[in-house]
Order: sequence, then C-alpha cells, then structure tokens
Amino acid sequence: MAYLTLEDGTIFKGEAFGAKVDIMGEVVFNTGMTGYQEVLTDPSYCGQIVTMTYPMIGNYGIDETISESSGPQVRAFVMRELCKEPSNWNCRETLQEYLERYDIVGLAGIDTRELTRKLRDKGTMHGIITQVPPSVHQIEEMKVFEVERPVDETTCAEKYQYCTGERKVAVLDFGLKRNILRSLEKRGCALTVFPARTNPQEIIAGGFDGLMLTNGPGDPKVNTEIIENLKQLIGKLPIFGICLGHQLVALAMGADTEKLKYGHRGANHPVKDMQKNKVYITSQNHGYTIMSRSLPACAVVSHKNWNDQTIEGVKYIGYPMFTVQFHPEAAPGPEDTAYLFDEFIELIDRKRRS
Repeated sequence: MAYLTLEDGTIFKGEAFGAKVDIMGEVVFNTGMTGYQEVLTDPSYCGQIVTMTYPMIGNYGIDETISESSGPQVRAFVMRELCKEPSNWNCRETLQEYLERYDIVGLAGIDTRELTRKLRDKGTMHGIITQVPPSVHQIEEMKVFEVERPVDETTCAEKYQYCTGERKVAVLDFGLKRNILRSLEKRGCALTVFPARTNPQEIIAGGFDGLMLTNGPGDPKVNTEIIENLKQLIGKLPIFGICLGHQLVALAMGADTEKLKYGHRGANHPVKDMQKNKVYITSQNHGYTIMSRSLPACAVVSHKNWNDQTIEGVKYIGYPMFTVQFHPEAAPGPEDTAYLFDEFIELIDRKRRS
C-alpha cells in the first residue's frame, strides 16, 4: 500500500512498485493511449509525478532503443492498472523491472479518472507519494516543493558530436528528446550538441548553418541567462525552436509567458497550421504558453491549439527563425508535422545560397 497526497488534502491509496520511497513533485496527467516509455524518458517531465489517463500501462513492456533520453526523467509514475505480463516482440523487460532498475517510484491501482478530473478542475497541484500516510511536516514541505534550475539537471554536461552530414547544425540542449536529433540526422545534418548555458560566441564562431533549440522542463522565465544568450544569437543564423525553445525565443524577443491551468500533455492535441488551413494531431508536453497580447510586431502566429486557441507556433518576420510549441519529432500523426524539419532545412539552404 502507498499513498498519493495532493496539496489540497486529497488522498489516493494504491499499490507501490519500483522504488518504494517517499517522493514529492508536481502532479500532472498525460492523455496518451500509447507511448508511456517516451513519456517516462522525456526530460521535460523533470520534477513531475506523471499520471497516465489510459487505464492499463505496461502492456507492451520496455524497449530501450525507443527511449528519448538515457533513462526515466519523471519523479514518479501513476496509473490505474499495471500490466505485469507484457506482450510485444520488442519487449526486453517489464515496466515494473524498468522502474526498479532506475529507482523510480511507481503507483498503481488508484482512480486516475478522479485524479484527472480534480487536476482539470483545480489545476496542477503538488503532491507526495509515501509508503505510509504522510506527516504534517511532509505535507508542508510538499506544498512549497520546487526543482531549482531543472534545465541544468537535464542538459548535457559537455558538447558532443552526434552525426555527420552536409549541413552543420548546432543544437542547444535544454533537455532534448533524442528523436529531434534523429529527425535532423535523416535530413543530412552534422549535429553538434551544446549544453544549455554555452557562451553564444562559441556557436557564432563555429560556422554553423543553423541552430536547433530543443524542448526542456520548467518555467521558461527562470532561464534568464539563456534568454540573454539567445538575444545574441537571434538574426545570426537560421533558428528552429521546439517547446521550451519556442518559449525562450519569445521571451528573448520581448514577449511574455504564463502558466496554463493544467497544461497540455498527450498525443492527441489538435493544432491548426494557419497558413495551410489544416489541422494536425500533435504530441505535447508543456505547462506554459506564450501570451498572445505580448508578442512583438514582427511575430506572426503560425499555429494555434484548436482546443483552447493558445499559441502553438510563431514565425518572426525579418528573421530566419520560427518556433512551435508542440513536438513534430514525436510522430503521433504519425509524421504529419515532420514538414517543419523540412522547412528548417529549406531555411538553412536559402541562407547558404545567399
């Protein structure tokens, strides 16, 4: 038996598996029917207790070759039912074995519908998973829990080369998903991945054809040093930003961001490309959004979330730069929005010809 306690006092009782320790974090939900391994290994979930709304998790096991990072990034993983006997030809271990190996807390057997409704009604909350009912002190600690500088926890320690190719692209790693690198590799890019706080002059002096700004965790506004660095890079070379990269560019251009009530997390979010007049099904994982009224005059909204009309993409007139909030590399469509990587390559090639 284990307990998930929310900051409003609500308690859910369930079955503990994986690491049986006490853990606290921000409680969020993901609506994906598949892709739990990609969720587990997405660095954007750093500091979060993730609840899956799909009722059974673990039914196809774990295959390390599809992980988005070196291991699980969540603080805890919550579900209605844990499948202990997966069936898939690629399965190498069960979800239970995987979480045990990485010392990640798992919690099964709770009413995830009730939990999701509560988060939708009241908004994202802090929570704590304990093996016995939590103490008053633990609850007070949980209410003020924060991960300081989560980007520093998820970025690479030093720069590295990922692949070879015709176009030299620098990648600023804020907590990247590996499929971003794979998507650029398929398009003939030689990638050099840099830590998040790399001096911008090193990138400018590197003779790169383009700059990729990746996804990552946390409140974009706490990354003040990175925002200042981006101000020096904007206009110097073609830029494509995804998720946190999208938000950081907006902040560097003078816009503002705000926290969403419960965020967008799942593989079924409709997004409209305003220029193509077409709606795509996208994968998303973010808790913040750009405030439309704060955008500078040069910013044109290229994509909108068709559920709540929040900004999902921006193009900057006069700059070789565009960004999107969703994840075109995640392929929920399955590859409907991969055209954005092609547009980035076109932007690079146009710059190289000029």
